[in-house]
Amino acid sequence: MTTIGLIGSGNIGSTLARLAVTAGYDVVLSNSRGPETLKELVDELGPRARAATPGQAGEAGDLVVVTIPLRVYRSVPVEPLANRTVIDTNNYYPQRDGQIPELDDESTTTSELLQKHLPTSKVVKAFNNIYFKHLLSLARPAGTPDRSALPIAGDDADAKAAVTAFLDAIGYDAVDAGPLSEGWRFQRDTAAYATLYFDRSSASGQDGFPAAGVPADAATLRAALAAVRRYADTGGN
Repeated sequence: MTTIGLIGSGNIGSTLARLAVTAGYDVVLSNSRGPETLKELVDELGPRARAATPGQAGEAGDLVVVTIPLRVYRSVPVEPLANRTVIDTNNYYPQRDGQIPELDDESTTTSELLQKHLPTSKVVKAFNNIYFKHLLSLARPAGTPDRSALPIAGDDADAKAAVTAFLDAIGYDAVDAGPLSEGWRFQRDTAAYATLYFDRSSASGQDGFPAAGVPADAATLRAALAAVRRYADTGGN
Protein backbone atom coordinates (compact mmCIF):
# COMPACT_ATOMS: atom_id res chain seq x y z
CA MET A 1 0.00 0.00 0.00
CA THR A 2 1.64 3.21 -1.16
CA THR A 3 -1.01 5.86 -1.78
CA ILE A 4 -3.36 7.53 0.69
CA GLY A 5 -6.38 9.32 -0.76
CA LEU A 6 -7.85 12.08 1.38
CA ILE A 7 -11.40 13.32 0.99
CA GLY A 8 -11.14 16.43 3.12
CA SER A 9 -7.91 18.29 3.80
CA GLY A 10 -8.67 20.30 6.93
CA ASN A 11 -6.94 19.93 10.28
CA ILE A 12 -7.02 16.14 10.53
CA GLY A 13 -6.62 15.54 6.79
CA SER A 14 -3.60 17.80 6.40
CA THR A 15 -2.02 16.35 9.54
CA LEU A 16 -2.45 12.80 8.28
CA ALA A 17 -1.00 13.87 4.93
CA ARG A 18 2.10 15.20 6.69
CA LEU A 19 2.53 12.03 8.73
CA ALA A 20 1.95 9.82 5.68
CA VAL A 21 4.49 11.65 3.51
CA THR A 22 7.05 11.45 6.31
CA ALA A 23 6.41 7.70 6.48
CA GLY A 24 7.01 7.32 2.73
CA TYR A 25 3.47 7.25 1.37
CA ASP A 26 2.18 9.19 -1.61
CA VAL A 27 -0.89 11.29 -0.85
CA VAL A 28 -3.70 12.59 -3.04
CA LEU A 29 -5.56 15.44 -1.38
CA SER A 30 -9.02 16.80 -2.11
CA ASN A 31 -11.60 19.13 -0.66
CA SER A 32 -14.96 20.62 -1.59
CA ARG A 33 -13.43 23.82 -3.04
CA GLY A 34 -11.29 22.37 -5.81
CA PRO A 35 -7.70 21.14 -6.31
CA GLU A 36 -6.36 24.64 -7.00
CA THR A 37 -7.10 25.65 -3.39
CA LEU A 38 -4.66 23.01 -2.12
CA LYS A 39 -1.59 24.30 -3.94
CA GLU A 40 0.08 25.72 -0.82
CA LEU A 41 -0.34 22.48 1.12
CA VAL A 42 0.82 20.35 -1.81
CA ASP A 43 3.89 22.57 -2.26
CA GLU A 44 4.68 22.19 1.43
CA LEU A 45 4.35 18.40 1.31
CA GLY A 46 6.57 18.05 -1.74
CA PRO A 47 6.73 15.60 -4.64
CA ARG A 48 4.83 12.81 -2.88
CA ALA A 49 1.66 14.93 -2.79
CA ARG A 50 -0.81 16.08 -5.39
CA ALA A 51 -4.28 17.59 -5.40
CA ALA A 52 -7.36 16.17 -7.10
CA THR A 53 -11.13 15.98 -6.86
CA PRO A 54 -12.72 13.77 -4.17
CA GLY A 55 -13.58 11.14 -6.77
CA GLN A 56 -10.03 11.12 -8.09
CA ALA A 57 -8.58 10.92 -4.58
CA GLY A 58 -10.83 7.96 -3.88
CA GLU A 59 -9.80 6.17 -7.05
CA ALA A 60 -6.10 6.83 -6.44
CA GLY A 61 -5.99 5.74 -2.81
CA ASP A 62 -5.03 2.26 -1.76
CA LEU A 63 -6.43 3.52 1.54
CA VAL A 64 -8.92 6.40 1.62
CA VAL A 65 -9.50 8.79 4.50
CA VAL A 66 -12.86 10.55 4.76
CA THR A 67 -12.38 13.56 7.00
CA ILE A 68 -15.20 16.02 6.40
CA PRO A 69 -17.99 17.45 8.57
CA LEU A 70 -20.55 14.78 9.32
CA ARG A 71 -23.39 16.87 7.93
CA VAL A 72 -22.04 16.38 4.38
CA TYR A 73 -21.13 12.69 4.57
CA ARG A 74 -23.58 11.92 1.76
CA SER A 75 -21.38 13.98 -0.57
CA VAL A 76 -18.68 11.31 -0.45
CA PRO A 77 -18.54 9.63 -3.90
CA VAL A 78 -19.67 6.03 -3.76
CA GLU A 79 -18.37 4.34 -6.92
CA PRO A 80 -14.73 5.55 -6.71
CA LEU A 81 -14.52 4.06 -3.22
CA ALA A 82 -15.89 0.64 -4.15
CA ASN A 83 -13.82 -2.17 -2.64
CA ARG A 84 -11.60 0.36 -0.86
CA THR A 85 -10.75 0.43 2.83
CA VAL A 86 -12.09 3.77 4.06
CA ILE A 87 -11.00 5.44 7.29
CA ASP A 88 -13.75 7.55 8.83
CA THR A 89 -12.66 10.36 11.17
CA ASN A 90 -16.15 11.80 11.73
CA ASN A 91 -17.56 13.14 14.97
CA TYR A 92 -21.11 14.29 15.59
CA TYR A 93 -21.52 17.89 16.70
CA PRO A 94 -25.24 18.79 16.60
CA GLN A 95 -24.49 22.51 16.73
CA ARG A 96 -22.53 22.09 13.47
CA ASP A 97 -24.21 19.12 11.83
CA GLY A 98 -27.83 19.63 12.85
CA GLN A 99 -29.80 17.05 14.82
CA ILE A 100 -29.53 13.48 13.51
CA PRO A 101 -32.23 11.44 15.29
CA GLU A 102 -30.55 8.04 14.98
CA LEU A 103 -27.40 9.44 16.59
CA ASP A 104 -29.37 11.32 19.24
CA ASP A 105 -31.09 8.11 20.33
CA GLU A 106 -27.82 6.14 19.98
CA SER A 107 -29.38 3.55 17.69
CA THR A 108 -26.39 3.85 15.34
CA THR A 109 -22.99 5.51 15.09
CA THR A 110 -21.36 8.00 12.75
CA SER A 111 -19.26 5.36 11.01
CA GLU A 112 -22.25 3.08 10.53
CA LEU A 113 -23.97 5.97 8.75
CA LEU A 114 -20.98 6.29 6.42
CA GLN A 115 -20.85 2.51 5.89
CA LYS A 116 -24.53 2.55 4.91
CA HIS A 117 -23.74 5.32 2.40
CA LEU A 118 -20.74 3.33 1.08
CA PRO A 119 -22.12 -0.22 0.87
CA THR A 120 -19.29 -1.51 -1.33
CA SER A 121 -16.51 -0.06 0.84
CA LYS A 122 -14.99 -1.35 4.09
CA VAL A 123 -15.21 1.43 6.67
CA VAL A 124 -12.93 1.63 9.70
CA LYS A 125 -13.35 4.33 12.34
CA ALA A 126 -10.08 5.99 13.42
CA PHE A 127 -8.37 9.32 14.16
CA ASN A 128 -11.56 10.94 15.47
CA ASN A 129 -10.56 10.89 19.14
CA ILE A 130 -7.37 12.96 19.11
CA TYR A 131 -6.75 16.69 18.68
CA PHE A 132 -4.97 17.26 15.37
CA LYS A 133 -1.96 19.03 16.91
CA HIS A 134 -1.44 16.14 19.32
CA LEU A 135 -1.85 13.66 16.46
CA LEU A 136 1.20 15.27 14.88
CA SER A 137 3.31 15.74 18.01
CA LEU A 138 2.73 12.34 19.67
CA ALA A 139 3.76 10.18 16.70
CA ARG A 140 6.67 7.90 17.67
CA PRO A 141 8.63 5.09 15.97
CA ALA A 142 7.70 1.50 16.79
CA GLY A 143 9.22 0.29 20.03
CA THR A 144 9.52 3.75 21.57
CA PRO A 145 8.58 3.60 25.28
CA ASP A 146 6.29 6.64 25.09
CA ARG A 147 4.40 5.55 21.99
CA SER A 148 0.67 6.27 22.04
CA ALA A 149 -2.19 4.08 20.91
CA LEU A 150 -5.30 5.05 18.96
CA PRO A 151 -8.57 3.08 18.81
CA ILE A 152 -10.07 1.61 15.68
CA ALA A 153 -13.43 -0.04 15.01
CA GLY A 154 -14.62 -1.90 11.93
CA ASP A 155 -16.51 -4.90 10.62
CA ASP A 156 -13.87 -6.26 8.21
CA ALA A 157 -10.77 -7.94 9.62
CA ASP A 158 -8.60 -7.29 6.58
CA ALA A 159 -9.58 -3.62 6.53
CA LYS A 160 -8.70 -3.26 10.20
CA ALA A 161 -5.37 -4.96 9.57
CA ALA A 162 -4.61 -2.45 6.80
CA VAL A 163 -5.50 0.48 9.04
CA THR A 164 -3.44 -0.98 11.89
CA ALA A 165 -0.43 -1.18 9.54
CA PHE A 166 -0.97 2.44 8.48
CA LEU A 167 -1.14 3.59 12.10
CA ASP A 168 2.07 1.71 12.85
CA ALA A 169 3.83 3.32 9.89
CA ILE A 170 2.89 6.87 10.92
CA GLY A 171 3.77 6.41 14.59
CA TYR A 172 0.95 4.79 16.57
CA ASP A 173 -0.15 1.49 18.05
CA ALA A 174 -3.75 0.46 17.41
CA VAL A 175 -6.31 -0.86 19.87
CA ASP A 176 -9.18 -2.77 18.29
CA ALA A 177 -12.40 -1.59 19.93
CA GLY A 178 -14.50 -4.10 18.01
CA PRO A 179 -17.07 -3.71 15.20
CA LEU A 180 -18.29 -0.38 13.84
CA SER A 181 -21.19 -0.51 16.28
CA GLU A 182 -18.66 -0.12 19.11
CA GLY A 183 -17.30 3.12 17.66
CA TRP A 184 -19.42 5.02 20.20
CA ARG A 185 -16.84 4.09 22.81
CA PHE A 186 -14.42 6.73 21.51
CA GLN A 187 -16.83 9.32 20.21
CA ARG A 188 -17.15 12.91 21.40
CA ASP A 189 -17.12 13.57 25.16
CA THR A 190 -16.25 10.04 26.27
CA ALA A 191 -13.35 8.94 28.48
CA ALA A 192 -11.51 7.71 25.37
CA TYR A 193 -11.92 10.98 23.50
CA ALA A 194 -9.34 13.76 23.00
CA THR A 195 -8.79 14.60 26.67
CA LEU A 196 -7.02 11.26 27.10
CA TYR A 197 -4.05 12.85 25.28
CA PHE A 198 -4.21 16.30 26.93
CA ASP A 199 -1.22 17.49 28.93
CA ARG A 200 -3.16 19.61 31.39
CA SER A 201 0.04 21.01 32.87
CA SER A 202 0.86 22.78 29.60
CA ALA A 203 -0.39 26.19 28.56
CA SER A 204 -3.46 26.38 26.35
CA GLY A 205 -3.25 27.63 22.79
CA GLN A 206 -5.51 30.20 21.21
CA ASP A 207 -8.12 27.52 20.56
CA GLY A 208 -8.32 26.68 24.26
CA PHE A 209 -6.75 23.22 24.01
CA PRO A 210 -3.51 22.28 25.79
CA ALA A 211 -0.61 23.05 23.50
CA ALA A 212 1.17 19.85 24.47
CA GLY A 213 -0.06 16.30 24.25
CA VAL A 214 0.69 13.48 26.65
CA PRO A 215 1.22 9.89 25.49
CA ALA A 216 -1.49 7.31 26.18
CA ASP A 217 -0.41 3.71 25.70
CA ALA A 218 -2.56 0.75 24.75
CA ALA A 219 -3.31 -0.25 28.37
CA THR A 220 -4.44 3.29 29.22
CA LEU A 221 -6.64 3.41 26.13
CA ARG A 222 -8.19 -0.01 26.79
CA ALA A 223 -9.08 1.04 30.33
CA ALA A 224 -10.73 4.21 29.02
CA LEU A 225 -12.71 2.29 26.39
CA ALA A 226 -13.93 -0.18 29.02
CA ALA A 227 -15.04 2.64 31.33
CA VAL A 228 -17.15 4.48 28.75
CA ARG A 229 -20.90 4.64 29.24
CA ARG A 230 -23.68 5.57 26.82
CA TYR A 231 -24.74 9.21 26.79
CA ALA A 232 -28.19 8.20 28.03
CA ASP A 233 -26.63 6.47 31.02
CA THR A 234 -24.62 9.52 32.02
CA GLY A 235 -27.27 12.18 31.56
CA GLY A 236 -25.56 13.55 28.43
CA ASN A 237 -26.96 14.17 24.96
